Amino acid sequence: MAGEPLEVSDASFEEDILKSDIPALVDFWAAWCGPCRAVAPVVEELARDYAGKVKVAKMNVDENAKTPAKYGIRAIPTLIIFKGGQVVEQITGAVSKGVIEAALKKAL
Repeated sequence: MAGEPLEVSDASFEEDILKSDIPALVDFWAAWCGPCRAVAPVVEELARDYAGKVKVAKMNVDENAKTPAKYGIRAIPTLIIFKGGQVVEQITGAVSKGVIEAALKKAL
């Protein structure tokens, strides 16, 4: 649904994120992680605010081990912005909407 974060998996990551024709923001998270739950509403808000301009996605690190390992994710939440299949920005920890938005604007 438009304006909702897309759930991505190891299997869909390349197609959904790396081959995306618009920048993509991926939230690497886990259900048991408090800071992840704190940043989730911000990620959902950004999905609505940037619908059509940025693909916003979430990946559960407990269910998908390959992709987080590939990008060296050691702490969650980690937000990575991809553009043209490349990492352009990485943000670790529960940060404010402004911090994430500033990074997104640089990628656009």
